Amino acid sequence: MSSQDIPEENLPAEQDAHGAVSVADEQNPFADPGLPPHEHRVQDIDERAAKRSERTVAMLFTVSMLSTIGFIASYVGIPHDKSIYVFPIGHINALNFALGLTLGLALFAIGAGAVHWARTLMSDEEIADERHPIEASPEVRAKVHADFKQGAKESALGRRKLIRNTMFGALALFPLSGVMLLRDLGPLPGTKLRHTMWSKGKLLVNMNTDQPLRPSDVAVGSLTFAKPEGLEEHSEEFQTEIAKAALMIVRLQPENIKDKRELEWSHEGIVAYSKICTHVGCPISLYEQQTHHVLCPCHQSTFDLSDGARVIFGPAGHALPQLRIGVNDEGYLEALGDFEEPVGPAFWERG
Repeated sequence: MSSQDIPEENLPAEQDAHGAVSVADEQNPFADPGLPPHEHRVQDIDERAAKRSERTVAMLFTVSMLSTIGFIASYVGIPHDKSIYVFPIGHINALNFALGLTLGLALFAIGAGAVHWARTLMSDEEIADERHPIEASPEVRAKVHADFKQGAKESALGRRKLIRNTMFGALALFPLSGVMLLRDLGPLPGTKLRHTMWSKGKLLVNMNTDQPLRPSDVAVGSLTFAKPEGLEEHSEEFQTEIAKAALMIVRLQPENIKDKRELEWSHEGIVAYSKICTHVGCPISLYEQQTHHVLCPCHQSTFDLSDGARVIFGPAGHALPQLRIGVNDEGYLEALGDFEEPVGPAFWERG
């Protein structure tokens, strides 16, 4: 049915700037029905009801604060491997359940408090506003400022101090949940990246035979891989420790060693260097006997073992660390200390 078919007495009257309605005609076939009469809420006319709503909003913001505190307490106090039974889900991780419950409740309480505040205490009167050009004229800016001040006044934020203070408390505490999650980035490495299992008196143990090495076991031109004495493959810390302590041993003719310190730290031409590439930590395993070069298979970083294991090609940033070695009273090769430099790639705390 078109607007022309509607009886004239049923058509809305003309709308003016204050919300009155307009009549449909040939130039304006779609009549504006206007705004419905404003109905006051109970909070608008009863201050006791407004106080009840204020306390409800404050209670929700307080629940959010308590939930955030519960999130932090759960994160710190509940062991990560503890499980509980929750019907009907079954056995679940207690820490995950507590974190999800408290974080969800904190978010819900803030949202529910804001919605209840808007629906019961803020002004709900509908106002028609004419569309205006995109550019803001001085008059429009003045109107926006006036509307903002009016909205701030109608929100009663200055008068409802209980709501204001609890809302600020909830919003201030909630971000602490995200701050606590930063702990899962891991503990700071401290000095553990600078030290390995090597120490004075540790025997060099052949990785293949699991036997201590004698100088006679290392032939000129050969490449042997070693680990510290006491590091067993079945131990829980094996992968962590071998990633720093893996050693490659090469025997050179003493007259072929160019670096003075390398010669001093060797034993009868036997030199011991970290097996871990200083680029991204790949294990070095390729040795060129004629040139005394070792090659990382990942990105082709090349080190000269006859000249302090300096980088001669590739993306590695610094030379391989050398381990000072000697021979004990029983004739076995032993470490005379730890590496003086951190092994492997550079890291931001290296200095």
